[in-house]
Amino acid sequence: MPVVKIRPRRQITIPKKIFDQLHLQIGDYIEAMAEKGRIIIIPKRLANKGEAIPLTKKEQKIVLEAKRKIDQIKKDLLHSRGLNTEEIKVACKVGLIDPDQSWWWTEEWQKGEREAEQAELVGPFDNAEETIKSLKAK
Repeated sequence: MPVVKIRPRRQITIPKKIFDQLHLQIGDYIEAMAEKGRIIIIPKRLANKGEAIPLTKKEQKIVLEAKRKIDQIKKDLLHSRGLNTEEIKVACKVGLIDPDQSWWWTEEWQKGEREAEQAELVGPFDNAEETIKSLKAK
């Protein structure tokens, strides 16, 4: 096991054999942590930041409303409303929702989701007999 020296500014040199074995490159990032009296160094591959998608002022307002509705649907399906066509288009454009699943966010689909959720609501019950009676009624 190679021994390395800590240099000024807490720098160390990764031995070439390890550097090559892990396919590291100058400028790569690593995560360093202390664990049970050891220093653990883990190579990290950071995702490139995507380019900002240019939005008109109108689209900026639309995406804010779409985000609000999406958050509301996730938080409280029964008391939320789906997105309109324009909101879905912009939400897909900026990556808020998957274009292949945009149908799920429409008001028409959300209405069905609310009905299904409402139909599932039962209880609370005071005793087992009430629970069984409710289940048999369905």
